[in-house]
Parts: sequence; C-alpha cells; structure tokens
Amino acid sequence: MWTDGARRHRERMSKLRVVFGAQVLAVVAFALLWNPLDFFIYRLGGQVVGDGTRLYLEQQAAHWFTYTPFAAVTFVPLSVVPLVLARLLWALASVAAFVWVCRTVLLLAGRRPTERVLLGAAAVGLVLEPVWHSLFLGQINLLLLALVVTDLRRAALGKSAGIGIGLAAAIKLTPGIFVVLLLAAGRIRAAMVAAVTFAAGTLVGWLVAPEASLVYWRDVFYDTTRVGVPYVSNQSPYGALVRILGSREDVGAWYVLIPLTLGAAGLAAGAVYARRGDWLAALAATGLTGLLVSPISWSHHWVWALPALVVLWRDGYRRAALAAGAVFVASPMWFTRLLDWPDEIEAVRVVVANTYLLLGLGLLAHLAVAVRRSASRPDDVGTLTEEQPVGEPPLDERSLDAAAPRA
Repeated sequence: MWTDGARRHRERMSKLRVVFGAQVLAVVAFALLWNPLDFFIYRLGGQVVGDGTRLYLEQQAAHWFTYTPFAAVTFVPLSVVPLVLARLLWALASVAAFVWVCRTVLLLAGRRPTERVLLGAAAVGLVLEPVWHSLFLGQINLLLLALVVTDLRRAALGKSAGIGIGLAAAIKLTPGIFVVLLLAAGRIRAAMVAAVTFAAGTLVGWLVAPEASLVYWRDVFYDTTRVGVPYVSNQSPYGALVRILGSREDVGAWYVLIPLTLGAAGLAAGAVYARRGDWLAALAATGLTGLLVSPISWSHHWVWALPALVVLWRDGYRRAALAAGAVFVASPMWFTRLLDWPDEIEAVRVVVANTYLLLGLGLLAHLAVAVRRSASRPDDVGTLTEEQPVGEPPLDERSLDAAAPRA
C-alpha cells in the first residue's frame, strides 16, 4: 500500500506530467497552425544560400537575413523538408533542447535531476517570456544555449570541450564570448578546439557561398541598421540609449567604453568562478555579459540570463530569484507599447521600457560582488544541495547513475 508521503508524491508527479504534457501539446499545435517569422527566414536563407549575394542583398520575407553564411548552410535541410513538418520538428527540437538545458544546469548546480525536479524546472521555464518568445518566433536560441551549456558541463567534469561553443559561435557570433571565458579560465585546449571549430564552420560557409560570405564579413556582421535598434524588444545598453537619446547618431563614439567596461567586469567574474570550479556561476556571468555587450539583445535572447536565476536559488537568494523570475514572466517592457503613458511619468516609462536591461545589470553586479565572498567557500559549494548533506563529496556522473531508480 502507498504511504501518505508516497501518495502525495505520486499525485504531484501526475500533475507535473499533465502540465508539461499540455505545454508540449500547445507547442505542437502552434507549430502545425502558425508559421513563425524567424524560422521562416531561416528556411528561406537555406534556400538561397548558394545563390550569389541574394542571402544578404535581398530581404527574406520582408526581413534581412543577419546570421552567418554557415548558419544558412545548416538551415538547408529545413528548406527541403515540407514546411509544416519542418516547423514541427524545429519546435520539438527546441523544447527538447530546453529540457536538456534544464537538466544540465541542474547538474551544474549540484542538484540531482530527478523526473520531478526536471519536469518542474522545464514547466516553469516554459512560461518565462524569453523561452516562450523563442518558441513563438521559431528562434534558434534554445538550441545554441544547449550547445554551450553542454560544453561547459564537459569542462566542469574535466572532459574535452569546445566543439559545441565553436558551432554555436559559427552559427551566431555572440556565443563566441564563451571562447573568451575558456581562455580566461585557463582552459586553453578547449578554447583552441572552439576556435578551430568556429573557423571550420566559417570555411564551410565560404566554400558553399563565397560571394555571400564576402558580403557578410565585409559589410553585414557589424551593421545594426538592418534591424530596429530602438525597438523596445532590444534590451541592450545600446538599444536603451538610442531610445532615450532619440537616434543612433546621438550615441557617440564614447559608447564603446560601456561594452568594454561591462565585458571586462563580467568576463573577469566568470573566469574567477570557472577557476574555482563553479561553472554554473561562470555560465551565468558570461551569458549576462554577452547580452550587455551586444548592441542587439532582443527579449528572446535573454534565455542566456536564465542560469543566473538558478545561481540565486542555489545560493539561498530565493526571494530575489522569484522576483527576477516574475520579471521574466511579466516582461513589463511590452506594456510601453500597449498603454499610453502620460508625459508626467516619462521617467517611469523609461524604467519599464528597459526592465530586462536593468535586471541584467543588477544580476551581473550581484555575481561580481558575490565572487569576492565566494573566495572563502570550498570549491564544491555549488554542488551541495538539500538532497546531498554537507560533508559528502560532490555529485558526479557515476554517483548519479548509481542513485537513479531502476525500472
């Protein structure tokens, strides 16, 4: 017979499975009925990648293709699969990648990813705006995040790493900041593997689309005029300044000092965490830094900030983690487009319009300050959990396998 505790556990598991299953069914239904904009652009990019300079000199679905030529090469399979099937496979792959990210982040936090914990984390994560917005647009964010997180988990275990980060950077340049993290953390071999992988992907893009590659690397990759920098979804310091000052021209050459300062501070904190063995905090600090130094950080890019919430929770800042999570659920900046704001409260509107940016700055500041306090803790502090009493060795792959329930 079931005890009361076992019965409650079984009931909670049933509810979690129903909730997560309903979320997945909603994603499937959406993929069958809706053509996500960014996914459609990816697919069109795959169709024209070998057709001269069309990839970058002609708009796709009234939008510019802004990813690397190698990214367009990886999108070629999407262009030959029937559209609805391609959408469905892409959506399911994105959900699977997010579940994998949840599992890997839990391992980095030292938490055993039991079915209950994993389903709970995934179900909560799917209601965060950066996650569901990525799925809504058919974005590649979750797949790239999975590549990077997997590599950092391998680095944390002392295994060979770098291929995932290199691939992510070859597809979309911003994950390249994790190559710098590997270098700063003293993981020279992993950084070299990532750099060689990036170079190999870039070479493939050049061989398949030499004319498009020339246009991209000569003119496109640094060009922010192809996207709507002032749009409120752009939660970067540059986007905020353009909105506040009125135009790109009003943001002078002095702006370069902002990303340089934030980049140096964030990467320094990430490197210290990595050298101390806290790769979750290193991931969080570097992900936030990447968002803050990039001129374009759309709200759906902020999936890179989510590991910082896990760091807060792990380190005992539960209320702060819940408050930050609530911001990512509410995504207040969108209210500046839905509501009319009187001139008398313009300052409030500016704050609301840059909510993710302000939250990101606060989270990075916390991590930078906390890195000094963590100097007095043991290196495996991040692996101690309520499921593993203090004093036991940190969890590793073998102990997790041994502790897993058998069928």
